[in-house]
Amino acid sequence: MSLLNQIIAAVFAVLIGLVSGTIYIMSDSSKSMLTSQLQSHSKDTATNLGMHMAPFIAAQDSAAIETIVNAIFDSGYYEKIQVTNFDNEDLFTALRSPEISDEVPRWFIKLIAFDTPNFKRAVTHSWSKVGFVEVKTRAGYAYEELWKGTQTTLIWFISLSLISVLFISSLLRLILRPLKSIEAQAIALSNKEYIEETKLPKTKELRSVVITMNSMIARVRTMFNEQSNNIEELRRTAYLDDLTGLANSRSTLAQLSDKLDNRDDEGPCTLYYVHIANLNALNEKLGQENANNLIKQLAEKLNTLGDTHTGAIAGRLSGSDMLLLIPQPDSDTVAREVNSLLDAYTITFNFFNPDAATQIPVHIAAILAGDDISSAQILSTARIAIDEAIGAKQASIYKTLSDTDLQTSSSDWSAHVADAVNQKKVFFQYQTLVDSQNSKVVHKELLVRILNQTGEPCAAAKFIRIVQQLGLIEALDKAALEQAVSYLDSHNDSEPLAINVSLQSLEDGNFDQWLMHTIADKAIQGRLNIEINESSVLNNVSRIASFRQLLTKNGIGFGVDNFGVHPSGFSYLYQVHPDYIKIDGSLCQQITSNAEDRFFMGSLVTVAKSLSIPSYAQRVEQSEQIEQLRILGIVATQGFIHGIPENLNNQ
Repeated sequence: MSLLNQIIAAVFAVLIGLVSGTIYIMSDSSKSMLTSQLQSHSKDTATNLGMHMAPFIAAQDSAAIETIVNAIFDSGYYEKIQVTNFDNEDLFTALRSPEISDEVPRWFIKLIAFDTPNFKRAVTHSWSKVGFVEVKTRAGYAYEELWKGTQTTLIWFISLSLISVLFISSLLRLILRPLKSIEAQAIALSNKEYIEETKLPKTKELRSVVITMNSMIARVRTMFNEQSNNIEELRRTAYLDDLTGLANSRSTLAQLSDKLDNRDDEGPCTLYYVHIANLNALNEKLGQENANNLIKQLAEKLNTLGDTHTGAIAGRLSGSDMLLLIPQPDSDTVAREVNSLLDAYTITFNFFNPDAATQIPVHIAAILAGDDISSAQILSTARIAIDEAIGAKQASIYKTLSDTDLQTSSSDWSAHVADAVNQKKVFFQYQTLVDSQNSKVVHKELLVRILNQTGEPCAAAKFIRIVQQLGLIEALDKAALEQAVSYLDSHNDSEPLAINVSLQSLEDGNFDQWLMHTIADKAIQGRLNIEINESSVLNNVSRIASFRQLLTKNGIGFGVDNFGVHPSGFSYLYQVHPDYIKIDGSLCQQITSNAEDRFFMGSLVTVAKSLSIPSYAQRVEQSEQIEQLRILGIVATQGFIHGIPENLNNQ
């Protein structure tokens, strides 16, 4: 029971005690007064009857006596009126049953018990006693009158008490209203959410409590921000290039290996390898500061191009080498983007070196690779191509390591993809997320597939670009979600499922309503998780936070995918507070051999744990990694070590 209700209950209990005591006191007082009145009434009645009936009693005229007595007795106030002669011989007796009306409760009669007054008076006539008149009032009349008075008092008292309770309740609610905000702060704090109350109460004690709570929350938030900033600084030092802000060599190679060497949902890709020839001579000619500014401008333009491609990797391998890996563009797009980069680099170079009459010392190798090419192969091919471009004095050079791109660029393939999405001809493969302690399946992450023209399963990376170009990403998300919900509803014994949804779908104004309609009356509570890529979360934190609240209300879990690699940090965890995070696989590749990676991973887990958010790891391939991740606090792992993707409908 809340404090407010306890106070109201206490006030009401006091009022009940007051009304009970008041009724008892009033009843006892009324009883004494009524007894005196009845006694006086009996005496007066006996006296008056004696005076009027004296001649008739002397003459022993029973008929006249009966007439006079009945006239008085019929009023209902008396239980007995008896007239006797001087020898106590009965001349007339009027009797009425002593029963009390049913309107008077039995408990009231027992509570207010009293004796009915009985008065006997001698009657004289012609200076001699001729008889007696005995009058006894009716007890029922006394109880009925007393009960009526008690009822009236009780009704008034209850009415006034209710009015008082309502008034006191309203007053207390007004006074104690700040306690609601304090309670909300405490609940939020227990959920690792930090809310400061801006409106301070006027009551001195409550004001002090609110100020103290705000101070504590501010200190906790400051501690978390400091921890986040320290870890973010560590990430920048360990994984980012100081000059350009791109991923440094170690981070770039780890991300390339994670994406290309451990493929489970990646298709063909293209690598743009940018090389600045004779960097030492350029430093001497332009000066160290201008040369550095030139490199930063080149890196910024490369990174800007990467932002236009989902899942791109931009990094700096050395002082003169940078790269950008993008998923599956067609040949025309590659040529257009390479020319765009060269034009931008020419303008930038001429700005820093306006007197240059020779070709800019920047060479770009574009390597179109299929889904069977490793990171080592694509890098070695790019470096050889750069050497060829330098030798031939070419600004750009193109190499193809696979013919798989031809299929994805054809109009037939685009039509096939559009038909599959529009007809909802999608299906699932899955990878299991396995608990690090007991090897139980935590959930199955769904991987969306379609069949290609030859009837073979096709990974999302091979058709997602077409889906985006055709504006069908929302249709794909909805088709996948419908199938996932239907599967869970028809398979009550299934492990929980996790499915990725794009930010583009969430930003559609009708998506929430559609989702609520889709899951209505479906037995999926606690069995479905929706994941959003960290980059998408950071692009619209407020929308993701509201969507996460909607999912929570409907028993659907929410996770952040590819956590820990975005340069904007992870302070958004405060606002979004996901049910779990999946740490990007590139951070796990060297976890057993690199102390810096272990420290950074442990720091990420610590930050998430401070908000009661469990941490999972992606793309885990070795048992040694699982053990090391478990020591660092990773709750569950996902990767090829737990098996290759399997068809969901085979389960």
